[in-house]
Amino acid sequence: MTKDDKIEALQIISKRLVYTTAIMMLVAGGVSLGGIFQDRIMISWLVISCGIIGGFVSIQQRLKRMEDNELKLLSQSWPQILVIPLFGGVFAMVLYIMVLSGIVDGDLFPNFYIQKPEGIPDNEFLESLLWKTYPMTGEDFGKLLFWSFAAGFSERLVPSLINSKVNTTEENPP
Repeated sequence: MTKDDKIEALQIISKRLVYTTAIMMLVAGGVSLGGIFQDRIMISWLVISCGIIGGFVSIQQRLKRMEDNELKLLSQSWPQILVIPLFGGVFAMVLYIMVLSGIVDGDLFPNFYIQKPEGIPDNEFLESLLWKTYPMTGEDFGKLLFWSFAAGFSERLVPSLINSKVNTTEENPP
């Protein structure tokens, strides 16, 4: 790949990343802020948005160090471009679920207010879980945003956490 070909590939990839990330952010942001008219935002979609941004920043930083064949593949494939920030959002959501469930915890992770169900959990409880689960403090909110971004930025973070928890469970069954 010549220097000019490499520059052109980088430009194509960057433009496509910006387009796909912008569309994903509009969708995720629209959903998370949709409840603002009810004095609520949907934290799960905010988490996904931060993960998408993390994935975007990560790939942008790696582009100049990529091999020619990787650049060629990315510059010729919309799906390959779409997958990068999308995985960031998915990994952020998985980490959010791990933190909410207590699978991952500690001082570095946020604490949440989760409304307890009255009796057997039902659809109302699920709605409450989605719309009324919030970080306990401003510090917890900052931790949530940081970890959501980090989950998207570091493509090995969440899979490593999952493997670590699975291995611990296999070694020490309940």
